[in-house]
Amino acid sequence: MSNVKKRIEALRNLLTQYGKEYYTLDNPTVSDYEYDQLMQELIQLEDQHPEHFSSNSPTQRVGSTPLEKFEKVTHTTPMLSLGNAFSKEDVRAFHERVTESLQMTPTYVCELKIDGLAISLTYENGQFVRGATRGDGVIGEDITSNLRTIQTIPLALPTAETLEVRGEAYMPIQSFERLNEARAKAGEALFANPRNAAAGSLRQLDPKIAASRHLAVFIYALGEQGTLDGITSHSEALARLDELNFVTNRERRICETIEEVIAYTEYWTEHRHDLPYEIDGIVIKVDSFEDQEQLGYTAKSPRWSIAYKFPAEEVTTVIRDVELSVGRTGVVTPTAILDPVQVAGTTVQRATLHNEDYIVERDIRIGDHVVLRKAGDIIPEIVKPIEERRTGEEIPFRMPHECPSCQSELIRLAEEVALRCVNPSCPAQIKESIIHFASRNAMNIDGLGEKVAYQLYDAGLVTKLSDLYTLEKERLLELERMGEKSVTNLLDALERSKQNSLEKLLFGLGIRHVGAKVASIFAQSFGTMRALMAATEEELVAIDEIGPIVANTIVQYFATEEVQQLIADLERYGLNMTYKGPVAPSSNEEAPLFEHTVVLTGKLEQMTRNEAKQYVEQLGGKVTGSVSKNTTLLIAGEAAGSKLKRAEELEVDVWTEEQFVELLKKEGIL
Repeated sequence: MSNVKKRIEALRNLLTQYGKEYYTLDNPTVSDYEYDQLMQELIQLEDQHPEHFSSNSPTQRVGSTPLEKFEKVTHTTPMLSLGNAFSKEDVRAFHERVTESLQMTPTYVCELKIDGLAISLTYENGQFVRGATRGDGVIGEDITSNLRTIQTIPLALPTAETLEVRGEAYMPIQSFERLNEARAKAGEALFANPRNAAAGSLRQLDPKIAASRHLAVFIYALGEQGTLDGITSHSEALARLDELNFVTNRERRICETIEEVIAYTEYWTEHRHDLPYEIDGIVIKVDSFEDQEQLGYTAKSPRWSIAYKFPAEEVTTVIRDVELSVGRTGVVTPTAILDPVQVAGTTVQRATLHNEDYIVERDIRIGDHVVLRKAGDIIPEIVKPIEERRTGEEIPFRMPHECPSCQSELIRLAEEVALRCVNPSCPAQIKESIIHFASRNAMNIDGLGEKVAYQLYDAGLVTKLSDLYTLEKERLLELERMGEKSVTNLLDALERSKQNSLEKLLFGLGIRHVGAKVASIFAQSFGTMRALMAATEEELVAIDEIGPIVANTIVQYFATEEVQQLIADLERYGLNMTYKGPVAPSSNEEAPLFEHTVVLTGKLEQMTRNEAKQYVEQLGGKVTGSVSKNTTLLIAGEAAGSKLKRAEELEVDVWTEEQFVELLKKEGIL
């Protein structure tokens, strides 16, 4: 190794250590001047010797070349949201569900819920290689360049670990105040709160802007249970992450009883404003990974964790008007137009009134002074009118009998509180259906947002979903603010969307009661659009998690001539009508791994960990993160560690990756 390279590596190690002492430990051992001198020496050496460039050098913290756009990232394990608890009763109800399922009282870990932006960090052989936003939980955005600028994120780990961690990027209150002071002096719009400032900073295409904003990160979990050998609980995982130089929140507490959990929530409800960063609640997790696996997940959240949200801040304002909007399913929703008011860190001017019954039950009137809060600190809602402040000039609001978009008669379906427009040609519904069709969880068509969807409809270019695939460049260029590049990008995105798997299309069609999970279940179960269209109610109800209401909706939907023509048109324009994802877990008792509980460990050479998990499920097995007495098979890759030792102690069958691949070939999967 040359003397230059040795000096560069020595400087990198020194600066990394000094940075940790300053930003993480709050205990610097060198002066700012000495640090700056060493940094300048490293910058000069790297400039003079580009052959020794490293993306993980401390010099890269200042930000690299601006990006043209953020690339999409698919999370190998979805970043699920948490269920919410808004009271002590909700927390105790969560505890009862957990203890009833486990038949025991578990240990909990309580942590502060940082009010920031959820992120995922991936390390390969100890090197930081990718950082992404949560996005919709399945698909996020690659913001690696921006995350590299955050001093509390280690660019290299002390060991050659390959793992993914999850955390919350946030802006400390002091950084937020400095930022807004600078923006005020420059005559720029101020950020409403630290969370918005952090999110805005990480979505800058120029990493130098993110670097100037002084963000920080708390890591709160492994991306996948068991990615660190020998770790059997969440608290152990956090302790190990500390050893790997990640910054975890030290205010966490291990609680043996639910009363200890309640006491923790009460303390931080009172002391939340003493912290140098903002929090909006407490996260409560069952500690044991084995217990977590037993409790499992719902479609949207883990059953072993819940977020206690602090009581909502309440303010008063005045309703000036009520506007009506028509959604893609025809539901007409009233929205209150308010005098602007600050609540939970943002200015609120609109709040949903839900439906006619909601308005009548609360006797809400135009002109009323009302109590407003944000449900879960997110969604503005009107709690009640302040009747003692009425002057007699307030106007009771009544829902109309006609659709505000197409003037068709509104109806109320049996057992529903909402009024609906059932006109399939309603302009508002068509516009909303286009927006939904193009959304990320559906067909993921970049460049087709609300404004473009409205333009396409108003210009007569798209009056039904299939028209999207007849768009021509020349006609699009005639639209306002549609230049050559944006038109080309939109047409390319439409072309790419034709290759989406069936579940994306099913969700995009906007069928009532068919969310992303139900769409995926149908796609896996039937394989093709035509098979689903031909299914009977009996066949649909026979599928786990599908009830009679959803089954009836599907049959009625595909029975209409208009829908049959739409599917035929989409097929004619080249859209994929088959399921491309992994085969659903096998319930066949003759499947090779039926009822096997499998653990994966070590580095796999011929597939990713997530692919291996899907293959195990395809063969009838279930993958868990830790070895226990219930484990029946361990598949060990290179450098298998403590899990292999534990499996041998319990006399669990152990396969090499090659043996697993042989089985996959035998079953025709590979």
